[in-house]
Amino acid sequence: MNTSLEQQIQNQGMPINEVKAQIKNFEEGFPFLPIVSAATIGNGIKSLTDSEIKHFQDRYPTKAAGKAIVKFVPASGAASRMFKDLFSFLEGDGDLSKSPFTQKFIDNIQKFAFFRDLDLSLQKSDSSIKKALSLKDYKQIVAHLLNDEGLGYGNLPKGLLKFHHYPDHDRSPTYEHFVEGVLYGLGKDNTVRLHFTVSPEHEEKFKAEVAEIQPKLEKEYGVKFEVKYSQQKKSTDTIAVNMDNSPFLEEDGSILFRPAGHGALLENLNEIDGDLIFIKNIDNVVPDRLKGTTKDYKIAIGGLLMEIQGEVFEALTKLEDAIDQESVSFAENVFGDMMGGKIPSHYSAMPVEEKGRYLQNKLDRPIRVCGMVKNTGEPGGGPFWIQEDDGSLSLQIAETAQINTDEPNQKEIFQSSTHFNPVDLVCATKDYRGNKFDLLKFRDMRTGFITEKSKSGRDLKAQELPGLWNGAMAGWNTVFVEVPLITFNPVKTVNDLLRDEHQ
Repeated sequence: MNTSLEQQIQNQGMPINEVKAQIKNFEEGFPFLPIVSAATIGNGIKSLTDSEIKHFQDRYPTKAAGKAIVKFVPASGAASRMFKDLFSFLEGDGDLSKSPFTQKFIDNIQKFAFFRDLDLSLQKSDSSIKKALSLKDYKQIVAHLLNDEGLGYGNLPKGLLKFHHYPDHDRSPTYEHFVEGVLYGLGKDNTVRLHFTVSPEHEEKFKAEVAEIQPKLEKEYGVKFEVKYSQQKKSTDTIAVNMDNSPFLEEDGSILFRPAGHGALLENLNEIDGDLIFIKNIDNVVPDRLKGTTKDYKIAIGGLLMEIQGEVFEALTKLEDAIDQESVSFAENVFGDMMGGKIPSHYSAMPVEEKGRYLQNKLDRPIRVCGMVKNTGEPGGGPFWIQEDDGSLSLQIAETAQINTDEPNQKEIFQSSTHFNPVDLVCATKDYRGNKFDLLKFRDMRTGFITEKSKSGRDLKAQELPGLWNGAMAGWNTVFVEVPLITFNPVKTVNDLLRDEHQ
């Protein structure tokens, strides 16, 4: 790599060795994850009983009151993919019969929460939705929704779009996350702590939205909100390469770096100082009438995490005081019974001292409890038992691309998976001494992705960092809990807002 290219890399804020490692990944590829079996109910996935859920409902508020609880919401993605079909319609001849998606959108236009805003936007252009419909000028309606001269929804992030209509107001996903936060995120100092990852170009708009929401809801619920923002760091971008693995250069000779997927947000998560951190995507929200189940299960997985963490801390404290048969047996029970960990066969032959050190290493890690929903064909990472280098088995979330489905045994295991991860996590990122873990030390850099893209008509290869809830958390202690499908209501296209869950 020549001096000019190395200078560009330094200007990006990236170590040269890191970029060389990325290029090596392009050359050699990433290894597949060695999945041993699918995690299922009773074998890696817990199914909570009604009495267990009530147990956490009764105890969670008291325990949570003294903790800094943070709701971490990845919200930096643009909403443009929500409107892909509408953009295609705009580029066409305006014939509605050629676009069933747009036909459905137009037929149900009054059901969208942004209907009134859209009508007002058209009225400023001496039109209206009613007039445009009578003239069959469907392009005008779509253009005013998407383009900046109208509502500009095609260039906004999902968090700022109107999703849900209420009798006296309409709500964005950001608004709904505030309300959700009151239900299960109220912690220390009577405060709900929210953290949104946003794009630089949208941060001021988010702040304006929050400035409108926050005072109203603080008064309504009698709580305080603490809202923070962070952006995906440029230093987490990855180098793009040509098909021969040489750096992809723009026309001006500069190296192309690309955002490295949601795994880059591990650095943002690593900087949060919280006792309990809930992670949930910006678009997975529902109106108030459906929030009850979400609240119950968020409290359940949060309460379970605190219960497990208490046992882990006790085990580590006992091992620190003295490694003997009693402390080792207690730690074995916590690792095996509380968390479902599976110890390698050679463990039994270890001396007590070595067993204690082994268990200290296994237990002194970040902990996460992940909600899992039954697989209904939605895309998303699945829960699997993975063979670790030391012979033990761990629970991990694996994406399809990480599994060698060309190998019959691996394909069979993959197809036997019954659940998937809807990005419903609660995390504990402090150790038993109260210090924050360095989360970067617990990711598996062998679990990245390589994809093929194009730019300016030229093919290229791009690389994503280990996914935030996949390889980025590979070294965490993980517990899977089944949660109802009603808790998973993503909005991938604008017409998803017509589903009953969003009406």
